Amino acid sequence: MTTTISSSVLPAVDNMLISLDHILVKAAERCEKTKVEESVYLGWRMAPDMHPLATQVRFATEIPARGLSRLAGADIPSFPDDEKTIAELRARIERAGAIVKALDTTALDADPKADITVPMGPDRKVTMPREAFAQEWIMPNLYFHATSTYLILRHLGLDIGKRDFLIGLARYFGE
Repeated sequence: MTTTISSSVLPAVDNMLISLDHILVKAAERCEKTKVEESVYLGWRMAPDMHPLATQVRFATEIPARGLSRLAGADIPSFPDDEKTIAELRARIERAGAIVKALDTTALDADPKADITVPMGPDRKVTMPREAFAQEWIMPNLYFHATSTYLILRHLGLDIGKRDFLIGLARYFGE
């Protein structure tokens, strides 16, 4: 089997979005049980110079949805970045997943060695091979922000572990 951008990236994105949603469900349940306002969780950060949980989820959804859309030549989706509840973040995860699943895999896989130029902030553009953009930019960013979300919730005492982080793989274990 030939490995393509879509065959290597799409299942991993799906797994991470499922995992993010799963741990946010647990976070919402804990907030309700302990009577802690969700805004406390959503604003929490592990270090003063780190983005809070809500922003970690925003990046974990926006980077794959926008980056893979760019690779597929699709319209680049816009996200409002104004979620104030866990339910709103979960809706964002669902939307990002739907965007990624709807992409044309033929377009996504086209010419993986060809260069793509992408904006990296307001005043900078970076050019790299399409495959590198997927494998070395989109995926590490997704994992970083999903892991940061997980760690913030663990730090807040949420009873989650590796199994929760990898819950998207449960289908392979018959669970």
